[in-house]
Amino acid sequence: MADRGLTEIGRVSFRRMLLLKLIPSLLAVLILLFYVIAVYWSQEPDDLVFPETQVVGQSTTDAAIGIARTLLEKPGGFISNDIMPPGVFMDDMPAWEYGALVQLRDLVRALRNDFSRSQSQSVEQNDLKQAEPRFNVDRESWMMPTAEDEYAEGIRYLKAYREKLADENQQNAQFYARADNLADWLRTVEKRLGNLSQRLSAAVQQERENIDLSGDPAAKVSTRMSEAVRVKTPWLKIDDVFYEARGSSWALLQILRAVEKDFASVLQKKNATASLRQIIRELEATQRPVWSPMILNGSGFGLLANHSLVMASYIARANAAVIDLRNLLTQG
Repeated sequence: MADRGLTEIGRVSFRRMLLLKLIPSLLAVLILLFYVIAVYWSQEPDDLVFPETQVVGQSTTDAAIGIARTLLEKPGGFISNDIMPPGVFMDDMPAWEYGALVQLRDLVRALRNDFSRSQSQSVEQNDLKQAEPRFNVDRESWMMPTAEDEYAEGIRYLKAYREKLADENQQNAQFYARADNLADWLRTVEKRLGNLSQRLSAAVQQERENIDLSGDPAAKVSTRMSEAVRVKTPWLKIDDVFYEARGSSWALLQILRAVEKDFASVLQKKNATASLRQIIRELEATQRPVWSPMILNGSGFGLLANHSLVMASYIARANAAVIDLRNLLTQG
């Protein structure tokens, strides 16, 4: 009996040792699996393909629908609100999603407040009225409501608006391709690109003059600020800012291609088509493949590349072209 007991104890000990040896191997396999999935989910989507349309406004609406669907249907779906691995450990693709989402929100707001209304006193279009708040739901919301459900509902309302644009019997859904409407939206684009350019440039520590009140001697600010400002993006946030800019540029690129179609007559009359195409060229450069396995942060003229500064250069040039385009549109 004693020998049998010792044998049983030996078996239990052997099983425990075997289990202790297997646990690290299983964890390694699990980590490798999560890594492979994360790499697959980090693939950036292709450009949108717009169907040929005869109705003004459908291409721009298609751009909004396409961007929203891409956020939900790309590999891994919408990752920003994931609470399970590997999504919860990813930061680059959620940053990309945020950049694209900001451009989508700005476009839907412009559709609701500008493009679909003939004047400030006109009644707003109901489908767009319902769509805009759906896309403003917190992107990290994962229950009650989930961001995906709200964005999908927003897509449904955008599709309803698009269908009404093509229906001659529907008089309560219009798209006004006017120079002033386009200029108003471009003013928002300027601020988005300017913000991204400054944050990307801050990958290298800089001292900047405080020009917040420049040009207006009577201007005031709530809190007194120093004449020089030192800015530096935290090291762990550099890749997040880069991919946010990349996602924002991708979404804006899709929108501008649609705008070129819907506002063709306006751009031609203002002799501004070439200016719009130059913006598109600069944004296309932001989407070139990143061959480095990580976002490098070399000094300005150092041995290593600084991907953030390269991206900032393209975005700053696009922003300058946007300002020129808006000036052309506002001229008589």
